[in-house]
Amino acid sequence: MALIPFRFFSARPTFKIVEARRFAYAFSLLGVVGAIVVTLMLGLNLGIDFRGGALLEARFQQPPAVADLRTKVAGLGLGEVTIQEFGEPTDILIRIQKQAGESEDQTAAINAVKAVLGEGVEFRRTEFIGPTVGEELKEVGIIAVVLAMLGIVAYIWFRFEWQFGIAGLVALLHDVIMTIGLFAVTGWEFNLATVAALLTIAGYSINDTVVIFDRVRENLRRYKQEPIAALLNRSVNETLSRTVMTSLTTVLALVALALFGGEVIRNFTYALIWGIAVGTYSTIFVATCLLLHMRDVRYTRPAPNPGAEAITEAGRD
Repeated sequence: MALIPFRFFSARPTFKIVEARRFAYAFSLLGVVGAIVVTLMLGLNLGIDFRGGALLEARFQQPPAVADLRTKVAGLGLGEVTIQEFGEPTDILIRIQKQAGESEDQTAAINAVKAVLGEGVEFRRTEFIGPTVGEELKEVGIIAVVLAMLGIVAYIWFRFEWQFGIAGLVALLHDVIMTIGLFAVTGWEFNLATVAALLTIAGYSINDTVVIFDRVRENLRRYKQEPIAALLNRSVNETLSRTVMTSLTTVLALVALALFGGEVIRNFTYALIWGIAVGTYSTIFVATCLLLHMRDVRYTRPAPNPGAEAITEAGRD
C-alpha cells in the first residue's frame, strides 16, 4: 500500500514573504521596543532563585481559605509574602522575601509561617536561597543565555556565511526579548526554569532557521539567474509546510503539558508556547528577509537580459 505524505498545504504555496517585510519589520520593531520599555518600567518578577528568600509548598487536609491565611501571615511583619493556590485545591505555595540578617533570621521566618498555618499541614517542599547564591545564579543565567546565542551564531557562520549568522542572531534576539517582555507584562515568576525556557526557544528557533537557510543555499546554486527576492520567497514557500507542521505538533504537546502538567511547570510551558509562535514568525519574516539586505556579490543574482541573449544568438548564427 502506497503511503501518501501529509502536507499542511495541498500544493506548494506562493506567498510573497519578502514583499511583506516592511510590515514585518515594523511589527517586530514595535514588539521589541515595547518589550524593552515594559521590562524597564515594570521589571521582572524574579523568583527566589535570583533574589533570595524562602519557598514553602504546603498541603492541607481540606482546601484552605487563602484570604484568611494572607491576613494571618501579614501580621508577622516578614515583609513581602505571597500565598497562592498551587495545583490541587488543598495545596498552597508561599514565598517569603529575603530577611535582613543571617540565615538564622530566614529560618525563624519560615518557622513563624509554619506555626501560623496550624496543625495537620504537610510541608512538601522547603527551599531557601541566600542573596549571594541568588546573585551568582543570576549571573550564571545571563552568561548561559549569551554563550548559547554566541555558539549558535558561530555555528551558523561556520556552516553558511557571515550574512546568515547575523540574520540568525537578530532573529534570536527578537525571540528572547519578546519572551522576556511577556514575563514583564504578565508578572509571571522569572526563575531558572525561565532561563531554561529561553535556551529551549533559542534552540528551537534556530533549528527552523537552519532549515530555511539550507534551502536558500541550495537554491542559490540551482537558480543562479533568479533575483534574490524571488529566490528567498521560493525557499520559504518550499519549506513552509514543514515549518508550520513542526511548530503545530510541538505546540499541541505543550498545550497538553500546560493543561495537565501541574502548576510547577505551567509558566515554563506558556513561555515555550509563546516562544515557538514568535520563533516561527521570526524565522520566516525576520531572519530570511534580512538576507536581502546583507548579501554581497555572491548572492546578487541579476535578472536575465533578453537583449544580450538575442545578440549572442545572432552571433552564433
